[in-house]
Amino acid sequence: MLFMDNVIKQKQNKGPRTTRNMTSGNIYKHMLSFALPILLSQVFQQLYNTADAFIVGRLLGTSSLAAVSSSGPLIHLMISFLIGMGMATSAVIGRYFGANEPENVSKAIHTNIAFGLLSGAVLTVFGIIFTPTLLRWINTDPQVMKEATAYFRTYFAGIITIVLYNSCKGIMNALGDSRRPLYYLIYSSLLNIVLDLLFIGVFHWGVWSAAFATVISQASAFVFCLVHLLKKGHIYSVYPRRIRFHKGIFGEIVRIGLPAGVQNSVIGLANVVVQSQINSFGMLAMAAYGVHSKIEGFAFLPIMSFNMAISTFISQNLGAKEYDRAKKGARFGILLAVLLAQCIGVAVFLFAPELVAVFDSNPGVVELGALQARTLAAFYFLLSFSHSIAAVCRGAGKTFVPMMVMIVVWCGIRLVYIFCIMHFVGEIRFVYWAYPFTWVISSVIYLFYYLFSDWVHGFEKPRKPLFRKAA
Repeated sequence: MLFMDNVIKQKQNKGPRTTRNMTSGNIYKHMLSFALPILLSQVFQQLYNTADAFIVGRLLGTSSLAAVSSSGPLIHLMISFLIGMGMATSAVIGRYFGANEPENVSKAIHTNIAFGLLSGAVLTVFGIIFTPTLLRWINTDPQVMKEATAYFRTYFAGIITIVLYNSCKGIMNALGDSRRPLYYLIYSSLLNIVLDLLFIGVFHWGVWSAAFATVISQASAFVFCLVHLLKKGHIYSVYPRRIRFHKGIFGEIVRIGLPAGVQNSVIGLANVVVQSQINSFGMLAMAAYGVHSKIEGFAFLPIMSFNMAISTFISQNLGAKEYDRAKKGARFGILLAVLLAQCIGVAVFLFAPELVAVFDSNPGVVELGALQARTLAAFYFLLSFSHSIAAVCRGAGKTFVPMMVMIVVWCGIRLVYIFCIMHFVGEIRFVYWAYPFTWVISSVIYLFYYLFSDWVHGFEKPRKPLFRKAA
């Protein structure tokens, strides 16, 4: 009763709107107004990694840049499972929000935070202990091992704040609030840049201080989110005594989130294997791969922002049983994400050498980084399409489908390709082609599934047949 009393008080609250119900009104306006702040948030999120790479590369040199680059795929591998679980939690929260079930919304929110606390603590211990082992596993160049270990351990010492920030941000996004996370991220991104310059440029600390700056900045964003969520009398309000694993809700989150988490982890593992093969080409290849990951990160921004908009929009509307509206939103989000991604791909293709040189002007790094950028940029529309259909599936509670596609194609086929290329050819340019090759295959599979499956009934029981009968 106390919780319902608080929800009633929320309706009387005169403050600014902190949630967005997207089950009625103009579809395109809802999705754009929700996606654009997320896009800006992703820009500033990318500044975390980009600032580290730029400042480290410019002030500490190629060796330190390679150390930061070598830890990137490992960090992604370690947190990718949590990212997948977080996406599923957002879909569950959005579904109950759209269905106007505030008690279940609250349970899902508090379960999400409990999971963030537990998983963040586990990651901290595991990451610190096994850093050297993991770096040796991916063939990290001995020249950069010491710096890579320092960077990696510092990052994981504070990863619990990063996990909790993403948990809180996911809660806000699921309820249609994409503006506040943007404001918090702008502040923390600027703080990260200032701290990078202070620690490295003024104090002359080592590469580990770039990770320290990131942890402090993300912690500040988490504090802002938490202060907002602790406000009383709202549907999103967090009460410390309710933070626990609510059995029924946690079961639903696991059912939807486990496939998404496994999918992300397997893809992360595949990327670590690719990284290990690239590391075998030496320090310049490592640095070039790291620089390209920063460039591609920006190209990936419209994909991520509209993916989140698609998932939230679909989960809310399917919760409200607005099936036609969910389909229209999916079509609009997919089209816009694909177009934006390819426009950025054209720009990356044209200016690849200049973009790489911003981070590291070493001719060898520029040559390899530009080669990879141009190989992949022409196919960004396929990358966007695959991720957009996966977002549709997540929003509909059908996370098993993208899990299987990604495991089979982006992991299995990609690794088979990599090992064959390294055995028979051994040229790095063919390693780069592993990505667009698998994007083509996954896009074909996703197109077939999107057109012929009954994905709009993903949350309903009993489940309907996987594919509709032909008319």
